[in-house]
Amino acid sequence: MIRAFVLYEREPERERYEQHVELCRRVPDSTFRHGRVFGAPVGEPQFRYYAEWEFPDRAAFDTAASSREFRQTGKDAMEMAIPFQVHFAELA
Repeated sequence: MIRAFVLYEREPERERYEQHVELCRRVPDSTFRHGRVFGAPVGEPQFRYYAEWEFPDRAAFDTAASSREFRQTGKDAMEMAIPFQVHFAELA
């Protein structure tokens, strides 16, 4: 299983993010989830919002990552003007 996850420095405006979610759900062969980061073990959390795609395997991820839909999500995320980081993980 592959996960692509996004960490946002601040929580997005709700209505605007719902538009973004619609784009994210169009990424082929993926499940999209998101939510507010509510805490950290010590102090304030570094990031305030979390989003992820789950892909069944590396082949599905590779196909999705090269799709027009996936590129649109990145462009749209940048247009929201919230600093973010993107990471990819392979789960055992």
